[in-house]
Amino acid sequence: MITFEEDIRNENIKDIAKMLMTAARTAPKARGTDNLVLAVATDDTIVEIAEKMKQLAVERNMDFLNRDAENILNCGAVVLFGMKISPLGLNCGACGFATCGEKPKNVPCFFNANDLGIAIGSAASLAADLRVDSRVMFSVGQAVLALNMMPECSMILALPLAVKGKSIFFDRK
Repeated sequence: MITFEEDIRNENIKDIAKMLMTAARTAPKARGTDNLVLAVATDDTIVEIAEKMKQLAVERNMDFLNRDAENILNCGAVVLFGMKISPLGLNCGACGFATCGEKPKNVPCFFNANDLGIAIGSAASLAADLRVDSRVMFSVGQAVLALNMMPECSMILALPLAVKGKSIFFDRK
């Protein structure tokens, strides 16, 4: 028997997405507090997200959402990184308010946002190590938020994954 890469590509990319979620989960978190929510979008869910991105492009006059929507339609999986807003009680003022108690509930805690960045950076690093093309996208997160796919999250970033002969995430218009 012979197995060609094209025949197992989609299975491989979904397995890699699982590994990237593990890398994100084990990334350092402020005060050891884990407010991270991780998921993988594939197949029809990617299409649904892309359609919402195209709708948001018109509503928000953000043409780049169309470009990013076309990108994810050419991906095998999209890893979603969400963060719950949960102040850590440090009263650091980094969010713009003197204390955590003064901060409105809908304003992200600096440390929650920082943890989200560290987690997605850890996953993107592993994707690079595994030679899978990826690109951190805020735009995908906006569509996921609008679709309420991760309702406990107030911040969402995405890491679409592609295995092609050339990265689809660069040389974009």
